[in-house]
Amino acid sequence: MKKVLLTVLLLIVGCYLFDDHAQADMFLTQSGKNVGKIIFKDTPQGLLVQVNLKNLPEGLHGFHIHENPNCEAATDENGKLQAALSAGGHYDPDKSGHHLGPTGQGHKGDLPVLKVPQNGMVQIQFYTPRLTAKEVRDKSVIIHEGGDNYKDKPNPLGGGGKRMACGVIK
Repeated sequence: MKKVLLTVLLLIVGCYLFDDHAQADMFLTQSGKNVGKIIFKDTPQGLLVQVNLKNLPEGLHGFHIHENPNCEAATDENGKLQAALSAGGHYDPDKSGHHLGPTGQGHKGDLPVLKVPQNGMVQIQFYTPRLTAKEVRDKSVIIHEGGDNYKDKPNPLGGGGKRMACGVIK
């Protein structure tokens, strides 16, 4: 009985100690190909986001935390199947309803635009002070085909368009 109690106690303490990080393996929505990993780690400066991706198309890409831990396709309001639509909308727990970028007071899930060079590799890290690892866990992270202007006009949600890559944050 003592061994069982000790094991349970160690599991509880272990979960508490390792609650400061999360990660997502990223997959292209069309092919299912693994393109890398994103690691989230709490620091005194805020949530450190470490991006290590490859085989992405060159250009600017919208980058967001989405509300559901699901990268499956789903049908949109027009009955059309859309890649990774099951991830839901941008993470917005305060119900701001606004897309104002990573430092604005809109969606908490807004992250900096990813700039992918010609070689298709992105190895960057940045801090986002409005999020924690615990908060992003059990959400998804999405990379969109297009860039992001951090506004809702002329196109909704910054104009990022289709969901190109997705990963469930664990």
